[in-house]
Amino acid sequence: MQTYNIHEAKTHLSRLVEQAVRGEPFVIAKAGKPLVKVVALDAAETKPKNRIGFLKGQLQVPDDFDTMCADEILELFVFEK
Repeated sequence: MQTYNIHEAKTHLSRLVEQAVRGEPFVIAKAGKPLVKVVALDAAETKPKNRIGFLKGQLQVPDDFDTMCADEILELFVFEK
């Protein structure tokens, strides 16, 4: 995302607004410090990224999870002659 200082944004406002309308948001800064982000009004909201742990409290892991079905799995790898 491009960042423009206030003076540059004022000078090229029409071009920058068209850029935002095309879906290319930009930031206006003062003395290098970002102040505002300019996006088109009809721009679709960005979907929040999936976070690790979003199912916390909704699932239960059995106490024997590490040994669950161990005998059946072992039988799959044992070759009898």
